[in-house]
Amino acid sequence: MRGSAEVIAALFILFGVSMSLIGAIGLTRLPDVYTRSHAASKSATLGVLCTLTGTLLYFLISEGYFSIRLILGIFFVFLTSPVASHMIIRAAYRSRVPMAETSVQDDLQEYMRKKAGQAER
Repeated sequence: MRGSAEVIAALFILFGVSMSLIGAIGLTRLPDVYTRSHAASKSATLGVLCTLTGTLLYFLISEGYFSIRLILGIFFVFLTSPVASHMIIRAAYRSRVPMAETSVQDDLQEYMRKKAGQAER
C-alpha cells in the first residue's frame, strides 16, 4: 500500500511540474498580456495545486503527518491566483493595452461602451 501511494503522490507532483512548465512556456511564447495571463492563471495555478496535493499525500501516507500548512497553501492559491489574474487583465484592459493582432473577438468592448455611455448621463 505504501509504495503505490507514493507513486500516486509522485504522479501528482510530476503532473504539477508539467503544468507549471507549460505555463512558463505560455508566458514566454504568447503574444499579449491577456493570453499570457490566461496561461499563468490556468496552468500555473493547476500546477501549484497538484504539486501541493502530491506533497500532502506523500507526507500523509508515508509519514502519517497531516500538514494544515499545505491545506492552507492549497486553499489560498486556489482563491487568490484567479482573482489576481482577473484584476491584472481588467486593469490592462481599462488602461487600453492593445490586444494582439491575431485576436478574433473582444467581448468586453460593447460592455465598456455601454458603461461609458451610462457614466456620461
